[in-house]
Amino acid sequence: MGLNYVVSPVIVEQGLYVAHAALTAMAFVPICFGSLASLRKWKNPDDTKRTLTRQIGESDSEEQDFPAESISVQAAFVMPVYGSAAVYGLHYLFTHLDKTYVSYALASYLGLLGVFASTLVGVDILGFIARLLHIPVDRYHIKLAKNSADFYTASFTVLHMFMLVVSILLSGYYALTKNWIASNIFAASLALGAVQVFSLESFKAGIVLMGGMSLYDILWRYGADVMTTVVRNFDGPFRIVFPRLLFGLPAGQAYKFLSLGVGDIVVPGLFAALCLRFDQHKAGIKNPELGQSMNFRKPYFIACVVASVLGLGSSFAISLVYKRVPPTIVFVSAACILSVLMTASVRGETQQVFSYVSVEGLEAARIKKVAQDKKRQRAQASAARYAPRTTRLPNVIKEESLASSGSRPSRSNAGEE
Repeated sequence: MGLNYVVSPVIVEQGLYVAHAALTAMAFVPICFGSLASLRKWKNPDDTKRTLTRQIGESDSEEQDFPAESISVQAAFVMPVYGSAAVYGLHYLFTHLDKTYVSYALASYLGLLGVFASTLVGVDILGFIARLLHIPVDRYHIKLAKNSADFYTASFTVLHMFMLVVSILLSGYYALTKNWIASNIFAASLALGAVQVFSLESFKAGIVLMGGMSLYDILWRYGADVMTTVVRNFDGPFRIVFPRLLFGLPAGQAYKFLSLGVGDIVVPGLFAALCLRFDQHKAGIKNPELGQSMNFRKPYFIACVVASVLGLGSSFAISLVYKRVPPTIVFVSAACILSVLMTASVRGETQQVFSYVSVEGLEAARIKKVAQDKKRQRAQASAARYAPRTTRLPNVIKEESLASSGSRPSRSNAGEE
C-alpha cells in the first residue's frame, strides 16, 4: 500500500462501530465487576458490631478491610468544584510552564496510582482463581509498635508481591512505548479501584454527584477550551482508548483513537455499586443469614448496569450521526437515575430508596460523631483545667472576713467591758 492509500468509507464506518462497541465493553467491566468487588459482607445496620469484609479478596475468617471512603451529599456537592479547580490548574500549568515537565510530573503521579490500582485488581483476580482451585495462599503480617501501642499494621500475601512486580514492569513498559493496551490496563484498573475504594452513602448523594458532574462536563467541554487544552497536551492513562480502525491501515501508519474518560466510568460505577448494596440490604432484611452470599435478587443493580450501557450507546450513536462527541456523562447519568426511579416506582419502593443510607455511610457518621464527642470532651477538660481562679476569690474573702470577725471582738464591745 502506498502513502496515498485511502481507506474505504464503509470500512471506516465499520471500524467506528467496532471501536464504540469495544469502548462500551471496556466500560462495562469496571462498572459491573468493580461493583461486585466493592460489596461487603451483609450485617444488620442495627448491630453494634459492624464488620466490613470484602466480598472478593479476603474471607470472613481472614483479615478485614477498612470501610470504603463514603461520599456524603455535602461531598458530592463540592466534588465538581474540586474537579473544576484541578482542570483549571492543569490548564494554567500547561499554558504558563514547560509542557514537557508538566507532562512528566502528571505521568509519574498517574503511573504511581496505576501501579497500586493494577496491583489491587490483580490480587483480586488471582485470589479468586486461587480459591476456585482450592490453592492455599499464606498471609504475612507487619506490625509496628512503640511503647506497646500499635500504630501501623499491614498484611500481604505472595500475590501482592507478585502483582506489584508485574505492575512496576508494566508501568516501565508503558513509559517507554506509550502502548495503548498498557494504557487501557492502567485506566481500567484506576476505574475498578475507585469503585472499590469509594462509595456513595445514599441515592441522594448519587443523584447530586451525577448531576454535578454532568454540569461540570458541559461547562468545561462547551464553555471554554480549558479541558480540550489539557487533553491535547497530556497523553496518560486517564482514559480508555481504542483505534478508530484496528485493521486495514497500511503498515507503519499510526492509529487514530476514540476515547472514554475514566470519570465517565467511575461515576456510573459508584452508582451501580450503591444499587447493588441496596439490593443486598433488602435481601438481608428478609434473610439475616445472608452473609457473603451473592444469591439474592438484584433488580436495581441490573437496571442500573443496563441503563449505563444504553446511555453509553446513545452517546456513541449521537457522535456517529452528528460527527461530534457529546458529553457522555450526561447520557449515562440520566439513564442511571431514571433506571432507579422507574424501578422504584414499579416496585412501590420510592420512599425506601430515598431513605436508604449505606453501612459505609452509617459507619462514617458514627466515626464523625465519636470524633466530635472526643473533641468536645477535650475542650471541656481544657476549659476546666485552665479556668480562671478569680471566680473563687469572693467566697474566700468572705470566709476570711467572717473568721476574723469571730476571733477579734469589736471596739464597742471592748469598751463596754
